[in-house]
Amino acid sequence: MTRARRFLPPLSTLAAFEAVARLGSVTEAAHELDLTQSAVSRQLQKLEALVNTPLFERDRKRLQLTDHGTRYVRDIRAALAQISNATIALQANPDGGALNLAILPSFGTHWLAPRLPEFLQGNSGITLNMSTRTQVFDFAKENFHGAIHFGQDNWPGTQAQKLWDEQALAVVAPELLQGTDPQDLPRLQLETRPKAWAQWADAQGWDDPGRPAMVVDQFATMLRAAQAGLGVALMPNYLVIQELKRGDLVVLPDTQPVSTGAYYLVWPELSEEYPALSAFRTWLAAKAQTDGDRAP
Repeated sequence: MTRARRFLPPLSTLAAFEAVARLGSVTEAAHELDLTQSAVSRQLQKLEALVNTPLFERDRKRLQLTDHGTRYVRDIRAALAQISNATIALQANPDGGALNLAILPSFGTHWLAPRLPEFLQGNSGITLNMSTRTQVFDFAKENFHGAIHFGQDNWPGTQAQKLWDEQALAVVAPELLQGTDPQDLPRLQLETRPKAWAQWADAQGWDDPGRPAMVVDQFATMLRAAQAGLGVALMPNYLVIQELKRGDLVVLPDTQPVSTGAYYLVWPELSEEYPALSAFRTWLAAKAQTDGDRAP
């Protein structure tokens, strides 16, 4: 243990290093950490002396990480995030643990939320915290144990558990079909899925659809726009079950559902054995297998 401590820099030193690496400035790092510039500079000097390797290159007033510094800060960020997560979990729920989950807005609202009471009843010691994210992010910079991801199994630095393939339907208000060639109808597109319509059209044997008439940031907005007759929406089938049953929307004639990607639960490698995440992962895998893309 004594030998190991020789290679264990103080947490304050690592925090200073991470802040300077992220901000590229001793001045900005000092302001963030509520320290003097000289104090932060001393922390960097101590760390570089300890590792016996230059971590920064000085470029006028900015500091640029060396290749060694880039690799080192990546590991340090992951370690600091793990310590932070463990502390927050202990404060929030010393008997169970907190599970911080990034979710997709529509998936969270329409599929996950109605099923969560079952999970929480079976895991009463876990405090679940959810925030929406629509883009891939760096787990080392965000306080999340896991995330629901749509697309491919291609999130860097993570492990993944596939839930199911999404089936996308082209839906439209019935009155918009009257006397109009379906291929000429205006299209509504989700901004995070810019290639979805091209994939769908290719599967139908249609020509490239070109530019959409409207781009929105959430499925809920696109659904309402389709109901208002503003165009055709490419929607996951589980999000339009009720609208199709009521006749508010209909599937575009002579078209088939297309899979444009899948839903995944992803998590950083360091969170693999976190008990709250393990419990959620087991429960979610079972629900995905039995419920799949079915609405509540």
